[in-house]
Amino acid sequence: MGIGTNLKLLRNRRKKSQEEVANELNLTRSSYSGYENNVAQPNLESLILFSDYYKVSIDDLVRRDFEKYKESDWEKIDKGLHTDVKGQKLRVLTSMVDQDNEDLIELIPVKASAGYTAGYADPDYLKVLPTFHLPFLSKDRKYRSFPIKGDSMPPVVEGSFVIGEFVQNWMSIRSGTPCIVITKDEGIVFKVVHNLLSSEQSFQLCSTNPFYEPYIVHANDILEIWKFVNYISPELPEVRLDDNDLSKSLKTLQKEVHELKTIIKN
Repeated sequence: MGIGTNLKLLRNRRKKSQEEVANELNLTRSSYSGYENNVAQPNLESLILFSDYYKVSIDDLVRRDFEKYKESDWEKIDKGLHTDVKGQKLRVLTSMVDQDNEDLIELIPVKASAGYTAGYADPDYLKVLPTFHLPFLSKDRKYRSFPIKGDSMPPVVEGSFVIGEFVQNWMSIRSGTPCIVITKDEGIVFKVVHNLLSSEQSFQLCSTNPFYEPYIVHANDILEIWKFVNYISPELPEVRLDDNDLSKSLKTLQKEVHELKTIIKN
């Protein structure tokens, strides 16, 4: 199987001629024809062009045999989705274990967080991180702790660490779930997630602080998702009374003042 076969299948799927595709990519027809017929091999610049044009990853374009694809696989390509959102192809997750071979919770320090997108699957990156156990968490699931920056997710304040549970199947995430989302561009972000995979192949990320606007992140731009489980904070969350609680507190205070006045009079 050569890359040319994949290019031909992708082009036919779009019902376009070689000349049409070549013109849209600013290539000569003979060059594009040579790639499809495996007479010539595309350079990196051309591979990037094909990847962007057909909405498939370069890795899939080069390594996979599209002739073996099922209709469900083609539907993902038609939608421009090359990420395995259902987690059917087991996501590779590097994990630290203790002497009893039990998973440890890796803590990503603030200084190491900037390199997480490059090192999240690298054992050399992970093995130098602090690790710990939380006995009340399930031993059957994988957890990791991430640092929180900024004020976008109160009551979780800057300086806190959020513990997340690794999510294999992104389709299972319910809208309104707080998650740590690892994106290619932003790195580690903690947001309330709304699942738009079925309609837009994306997630909407929202802050609990209304000052920050929601925004959309395409599934192709996401590396990992960790569902919020718990957090460790250097500060106590601010207690706010709702209208009912405030009314009850006021009535109690009025009652106590009235009783105090009665005692003073007597």
